[in-house]
Amino acid sequence: MTPIRIALVDDHPVVLAGIRALLQGMPEVELVGEANTGTTGLKAICECSPDIAVIDLSLPDISGLELARRLSKRCPAVKIIALTVHEDRAYIHPALEAGARGYLLKRSAADELLRAIRAVNEGVIYLDPAIADKASTSTPEPTSADNGDGGELSRREEDVLKLVAQGFSNKQIAGELEVSVKSVETYKARASEKKGLHSRADIVRYGIRRGWLAAPN
Repeated sequence: MTPIRIALVDDHPVVLAGIRALLQGMPEVELVGEANTGTTGLKAICECSPDIAVIDLSLPDISGLELARRLSKRCPAVKIIALTVHEDRAYIHPALEAGARGYLLKRSAADELLRAIRAVNEGVIYLDPAIADKASTSTPEPTSADNGDGGELSRREEDVLKLVAQGFSNKQIAGELEVSVKSVETYKARASEKKGLHSRADIVRYGIRRGWLAAPN
């Protein structure tokens, strides 16, 4: 099995050492890069091209959110897991909108890091179980999706939208539902129009409100 290649960015030496030790104890992953600032992290991640970057949201130069945004533009193939002490719901949506595919609390890392890595590597959005309920109730201002003026989703439209919210590609959804990629695009377009969803971030927020992004068991 090809190991999952991981880069790690955290400005606290003790945390960095702890997460490094966790990763080194996981035979299915390989630590390929480390950094302790956002600036050096951006450079290191773009150079080593890991499968997943685990980044602290609180960094001393550029924030983890800004690092995630820059990585999403410069290294879009790298999946991002936000590693943080912040349990406040105000941090969750911005992290997802910045490009994070996972949100993991530092206090949960010993038990949940491998699960988060596996989920994100498979294309699924991962939320720490400790904040999943907060995320599902941390709704920004309602969109037309909450006004019900676009009509109800069909079963297939809902299935497609749910998988999009969870981070699956159109091709993966087509395989899962045994339909064509073109059909997936059509269902996605219809569902998005009905619910007033104009971007992936809108779809993710919609999915959070409906409990579609609960952490996997």
